[in-house]
Amino acid sequence: MNSRDAILLIQHGSVDDPSEIPEFVRTIRRGRPTPPSVIDEVTHRWKAIGGSPLLAITHSEADALHARLGVPVAVGARLWKPWAKDVVRELAANGVTRVVSLPLAPFSVHVYHQASEEACAAAGVACVQVPAWNEEPALIEAFAEVVRAAMVPDAHVLFTAHSLPKRVIAMGDPYEGQVKKTAELVAAKLGAPRWSVAFQSAGMDGGDWLGPDLPSAFDMLVASGVRDVVICAIGFLADHTEILYDLDIEARAIAGEKGLGYHRASSLNAHPHLIDALETLARRALG
Repeated sequence: MNSRDAILLIQHGSVDDPSEIPEFVRTIRRGRPTPPSVIDEVTHRWKAIGGSPLLAITHSEADALHARLGVPVAVGARLWKPWAKDVVRELAANGVTRVVSLPLAPFSVHVYHQASEEACAAAGVACVQVPAWNEEPALIEAFAEVVRAAMVPDAHVLFTAHSLPKRVIAMGDPYEGQVKKTAELVAAKLGAPRWSVAFQSAGMDGGDWLGPDLPSAFDMLVASGVRDVVICAIGFLADHTEILYDLDIEARAIAGEKGLGYHRASSLNAHPHLIDALETLARRALG
């Protein structure tokens, strides 16, 4: 590493004000028309959790990583502010010539690298891409640690990740296999005898998405005699709407209706083992 290196922690993006939600959703949908009911529901969820803390958490991760590495660690997004192109342009203006694209999701990293690569090309700097890191030992230990803290006797561990349209998987996206491999590794680290994977937060437009979804997964657990479930949102690194609303409010209520004791492992956020993983990835990328 040298004074011209920088790390770009890149995420999907998250709004700071509900007035931004219509434009944010339009960006996610690549300009496709959005039914007003969808905007209303997204706004309801955002307000129900008091706003998404994702950007603030990401900055805390960046600060922790900077303290470890001693090089600039910037925060950018692919679908909202701070736009990756603006962040990389500023890094280049400050003398950075090489940027590590480090996605804050260990799966399907190519979707993040596309935004980073375009930003770096526009700014005239080199882009080093971190490969998928869903099997990184420190990440596995981080998830295992938060699940251990949430465990209750005889609980079933249910690993969850954001659903994707099945057509995306059919086109070759490795996401589903990567999620299931990570769940397998965390379960092995825990020695968990009872565990499974579900996919949450499918899009509101319908269609064929990865499953089982959470209600279906809960039904299967109840049918098999499970009384308590520990949720580990393995598909996410930090608290945001899909955690604080979809799991803590919606899924918790559904589980209660079905007679399941509901327990959620904490999100990693700036967990020391997550920062360990990010540090390892950054040092490896920079040689």
